[in-house]
Amino acid sequence: MHISLKNKRALIGGSSRGIGEGIARQLAESGASVTLMARDEEKMKALLNELPAGESQKHQYLVIDLQNQKRYEMILSEYVTDNPIDILVNNTPGPAPGYVSEKVTEDYEEAFSLLFSSVVRATRLVLPHMQKQKWGRIINVTSVTIKEPKPELVLSNTIRSSIITWAKSLSQETGKDGITVNNILTGYFDTERLEAVNEKKAERSGKSMEELEKEMAESNAVKRIGKPIEYGYLVAFLASDQAAYLTGNSIPLDGGYLRSVL
Repeated sequence: MHISLKNKRALIGGSSRGIGEGIARQLAESGASVTLMARDEEKMKALLNELPAGESQKHQYLVIDLQNQKRYEMILSEYVTDNPIDILVNNTPGPAPGYVSEKVTEDYEEAFSLLFSSVVRATRLVLPHMQKQKWGRIINVTSVTIKEPKPELVLSNTIRSSIITWAKSLSQETGKDGITVNNILTGYFDTERLEAVNEKKAERSGKSMEELEKEMAESNAVKRIGKPIEYGYLVAFLASDQAAYLTGNSIPLDGGYLRSVL
């Protein structure tokens, strides 16, 4: 099966590094014109120069900060007016790790803005074009912790769960317009986010980073941590015409970490 995203425009959140970077590389490899979206302009510039462009693609980037939601919406609104988006990848940075006993109301409000409001804003802005052309792909990067919550990730557990039910509702509305909406439940991937979580765990447990990484690798069926480019493979499929009958689903990409059947 050959996946071609030629003549498609993709907007990818958090794409200066980690999972977002892996997604950007693979979508560009599949022929899409990619727009990176993150805070780190220098990293995005460097990545832009490395993305394949053999299908006459035009790759771009947007400097955004999700801590400022109004400015984020303004920048995105202006951009999509002249650059309609066919494929939206909602990939947001994770909030600071911590337990229920450590978090206050303001922490939940900030996490809601970061993880949920930003997704809704971006989706609402790209939907009119998708509905008009009767084709679109919305892919949400979430976490396996919505099925097996980790106590030290209470903010992520709580808010990302809301994305799942919101996406299911949206998929019921947009299916008739040829727009699919799917979620990826992320396992352990080799990213700076994973390193930050492990640093926090190392402080609490007294274990070394190496020990924690080994434990993570041993916790799944394939006995290793995932590579960001492997994430890109699944996103490329979900973004393709071949996945037109797949919507409203939450797909674990976790190396067999989840033990549950459903």
